[in-house]
Amino acid sequence: MFTQITKKNTRKIFALVGIATATLGIANTANATIVAIKTSLSPDSIEINLFDKTTPETVKNFLNYIDNGHYTNSVVHRVSPGFVVQAGGFEFSGTWPLTPLEPNAPVVNEPVYSNVKGTIAMAKKGNDVNSATNQWFFNLKDNNDTSDANNLDRQNGGFTVFGQVIKGFDIIEKISLIQNLCTNGALQGIPMIIESNKTCTDMVVPGPENFVVIEQVTIIDSSGVTDSGLNPLLSKYPDSDGDGVKDIDDAFPSDPNKSVPDVEDSGGSMTWFTIAMLGLLATRKRFIES
Repeated sequence: MFTQITKKNTRKIFALVGIATATLGIANTANATIVAIKTSLSPDSIEINLFDKTTPETVKNFLNYIDNGHYTNSVVHRVSPGFVVQAGGFEFSGTWPLTPLEPNAPVVNEPVYSNVKGTIAMAKKGNDVNSATNQWFFNLKDNNDTSDANNLDRQNGGFTVFGQVIKGFDIIEKISLIQNLCTNGALQGIPMIIESNKTCTDMVVPGPENFVVIEQVTIIDSSGVTDSGLNPLLSKYPDSDGDGVKDIDDAFPSDPNKSVPDVEDSGGSMTWFTIAMLGLLATRKRFIES
């Protein structure tokens, strides 16, 4: 049975919109495990909430590396100032070049959240969406600007953000401010702690003290819910263009002041749903099911 829109059922629609919006807001929260990354640069650790429930395969992959001690005594091998700090893939074995760490099989891409300042995300090979293994990086700024070629939410299928820094971001910034960023082989931007009167060319035979070492990564809280104060920004709404395929064309920025013409606006599913319902109300000759 169909009835024409009236003031009475208009109120009913707005009530349903409110309920649906609230439900979607709740669904956007993420349960988390907390891990601590201890570096040689500080006595304190970087603490990160991992999004266990919303990026499960990525978190499982990361925790597996932690359980196996994979990151112990690895080094930060890349700093791109104002962009990212990257680690997880190399160690220093006493001589150049840095020794690659043996990775496990690649993990499926889960680009749910936006690459904003203070998040941790998986690195991967160029033009290979599902190629993330052991390397990860911290976002030093909001890397989701659609006018920026370095927008990490849209290139290469989006980069999977799987956690948020809750303590110790100052340590990450300290790493990013290291002046001597050296090149060795294919690696560029290796942060090296060097005496003020020396440069990268003097690092023919460096020592462990010249690197930012990841001394250990440990799980400090594996509670079911540790993220009550977090509200991570969505980066991708599954199949937002309705073509039946979840791909990069579905990605959209999370900043409400930015938009992409060919994809959904940044408000995500909540905004889309609300606008759709308001549009329905504005069309007088529409009918709804009672």
